[in-house]
Amino acid sequence: MIVLETERLLFRDHTLEDLDPFCALEADPEVRRFVGGRPRTREEAERRFRDRFLRSVPDRLSLWATLFKPEERYIGYCGVYPHFGEAGAIPGEGALGFTLARAYWGRGLATEAARAFVDFGLRELRLRRIVASVEVGNAASVRVIEKLGFTLWRLEKINHRAFYHFEIRHP
Repeated sequence: MIVLETERLLFRDHTLEDLDPFCALEADPEVRRFVGGRPRTREEAERRFRDRFLRSVPDRLSLWATLFKPEERYIGYCGVYPHFGEAGAIPGEGALGFTLARAYWGRGLATEAARAFVDFGLRELRLRRIVASVEVGNAASVRVIEKLGFTLWRLEKINHRAFYHFEIRHP
């Protein structure tokens, strides 16, 4: 199922054909630097792929396979997924996520994807709030979030890591 499309990107359900490029993405230390801190082994990546990305999503709140249309190539996963609090998923709220292969950085694709999913979340899914968390030091992702009009909500320190938490609300 195609969920969304932009000028250069296509967002759809993950398929088994995405497994190898997904595992390569998860093994890249630069990609994983700000999203978990360490590369995943092939076994860990396969387990995550099968457990998280091959299941049905009835409400369209998920991270979707992201394809670069000019090459018809899987380059990552992006989307708005449920925002969880202490008691579970928070109704009417989503969390923005975007992870792209390093070869596709610096082309404006993260901004293109994030903008599409913020619009999708606020307009089509009728979310009242979307949050985004970015590890301190990830200046590129902070720029993407700020371009889209998110505001800093809080700073959180967890052990030796720190995270900016941003939000955007339905107008």
